[in-house]
Amino acid sequence: MGSVYESIMTGLNEAVEDAVSKEKKLVRRKLDIVPVKEYQADEVREIRKSTGMSQKTFANFLGVSDKTVEAWEAGMNHPSGAASRLLSMIEMDNDLVKEFPFVRVIEK
Repeated sequence: MGSVYESIMTGLNEAVEDAVSKEKKLVRRKLDIVPVKEYQADEVREIRKSTGMSQKTFANFLGVSDKTVEAWEAGMNHPSGAASRLLSMIEMDNDLVKEFPFVRVIEK
């Protein structure tokens, strides 16, 4: 536990030193985060179909209920937050469903 404490204290001391110094030593980064896309019913359906999953399986993959996916595809609701971000990721790279197999194919 001593090394964790020492590591934290080293980081804090560096931050304090940087804050009071005229010459900033620590690297600063500005991040530009792409806004979460708003998906329409047909877009959700196309993304799901591109994965080859049923509504139920796709819902399990995304961590939502099958009724939620059903409502998205019917246009009654729209995905938001983390679900929209996951849809964007799958839309950009369909292989993500294979690389991160939250749903495994079981051969019969």
